[in-house]
Amino acid sequence: MSAEEPTTNGAKPGERTAIGISFGNSNSSIAWTTPEDKAEVIANEDGDRQIPSILSYVDGEEYNGQQAKQQLVRNSKNTVAYFRDYLGQDFKSIDPTHSHASAHPQEHNGTIAFTIQDKEEGEPSTVSVSEIATRHFSRLAKSASDFLGKKVTSAVLTTPTNFSEKQKAALIKSANDAGIEVLQLIQEPVSALLAYDARPESKVADKIVVVADLGGTRSDVAVIASRGGMYTILATAHDYEFAGVHLDKVLQDHFAKEFIKWNGIDPRENARSLAKLKLESEATKRALSIGTNANFSVESLAEGIDFTSTINRLRYETIARKVFDGFNRLIEGVVKKADLDVLDIDEVILSGGSSHTPKIASNMSAIFPPTTTVLAPSTTPAAISPSELQARGAALQASLIQEYEAEDIDQSTHPAVTTVKHLTHAIGVLSITGDSAKGVFTPIIAAETAVPARRTIHIATPKEGGDVLVKIVEGGSHIKVTKTEPKPKENGNKDDDSDEDSSDEEPEEQREKVWKVGNVLAEAAIKDVKKGGKVEVMINVAADLSVTVTAREVGGKGGVRGNLAAP
Repeated sequence: MSAEEPTTNGAKPGERTAIGISFGNSNSSIAWTTPEDKAEVIANEDGDRQIPSILSYVDGEEYNGQQAKQQLVRNSKNTVAYFRDYLGQDFKSIDPTHSHASAHPQEHNGTIAFTIQDKEEGEPSTVSVSEIATRHFSRLAKSASDFLGKKVTSAVLTTPTNFSEKQKAALIKSANDAGIEVLQLIQEPVSALLAYDARPESKVADKIVVVADLGGTRSDVAVIASRGGMYTILATAHDYEFAGVHLDKVLQDHFAKEFIKWNGIDPRENARSLAKLKLESEATKRALSIGTNANFSVESLAEGIDFTSTINRLRYETIARKVFDGFNRLIEGVVKKADLDVLDIDEVILSGGSSHTPKIASNMSAIFPPTTTVLAPSTTPAAISPSELQARGAALQASLIQEYEAEDIDQSTHPAVTTVKHLTHAIGVLSITGDSAKGVFTPIIAAETAVPARRTIHIATPKEGGDVLVKIVEGGSHIKVTKTEPKPKENGNKDDDSDEDSSDEEPEEQREKVWKVGNVLAEAAIKDVKKGGKVEVMINVAADLSVTVTAREVGGKGGVRGNLAAP
């Protein structure tokens, strides 16, 4: 978890009211931790748990969330949307594509700003992106304060893994200006993983997890090694070509073509018609995530003509295939970037609004082996809503650290977990009994485990007991591919194109994860082990990577202990 230097706004540790805030480019959410230590997402005064990150001004009155989103049709010039990623950026380096249907970003005094009529009278104001973010934070904090019945003073904020120090500083400043003390910044994929790992039924286990955060305007994927409750990010990827808006666009184009077919008019050529088309396409996409059919209906879509149509999920999945394939490639690419194989992944967590789409979850189940758990609403009934994961994780983190002084939080969170020393190879035992050519490698400490670390394992010995030699070795996993020839066709089934068919058949590939034994680090001989006894091996890796090995018979006296110097 990476953190920026926390800043206090006068709140004392014992008097803080802390929440988790997930400030997304498309939607934001806020969460708190109940007295029973359960994270709950807070709805705003309109009942929205997913609050569009949009502000709109009508006659000097400020609207936010869904109310502001509706203004994209009739009041786009005074509506600011998709602005989070502009924070802390230079004007030259931003991509304003997503702001075409709302107030346009512009360069102003070395920063990015918007010209909007945010007062009832007078000239339009030029408002910096930092000020817009502060206003948004103020609305989120007010919604949380109203719900909790007391003023929110502090928060843990989530950030993408590729936010620069400048962007993080700008995010913190905007929150501070809204009267929010930022306890910590937590990376979005870590926050999503924390939301699952903190559940009472979850067991702390060494695992490798892919967190796919598929949002509205961007997709971020991370591979995280979880070792004894410590998280190490192994690889990340960020993509702006495949996200929720691209699924919306597929539906927009589909219905626009249908409208053209009946009326000869393209609704995409008029800004207001396009805004209506966009909003209804997004609503249709959400409906198709829940049901198998959806209605598309817009009053006065173009030139006063009403339009109604329907689409089923199968048709939608067919026309959006390129986007779904893009998500697949992105996720598979990050696994490869981490020098891993899909067989190495224990869990896939789908996060972000687009992850509600059942097709994405079914694709993950096809890409990853059956041993990999895919956590999404359509594959796991107990899955947490993908839209709420980050806010919940941030709220849990806030509840853990809100009692600490700012300096203590800073010291405990400042070194990013990714810089912690960790093992590059697994350490395990090769249990050898009599025949030195035989032996099974059993990993004790997995690769990518942050040090210091200590693990213990019990190994079954031969039934007859006796002397047992245990080798402590390094190990690495690799993927074994075996090809099986297709079965020959049975006689009597041949037809004219049998030659053609058989030429297309390729040998089937079977892939399995196997351990490859590396360097022998130490050997331990345990004498006179009882019949059916067990040997306990404990490996302790210090912060400097030196290793202490202890081996003894379970329930027996004595044992063997040895030290290995750091490499």
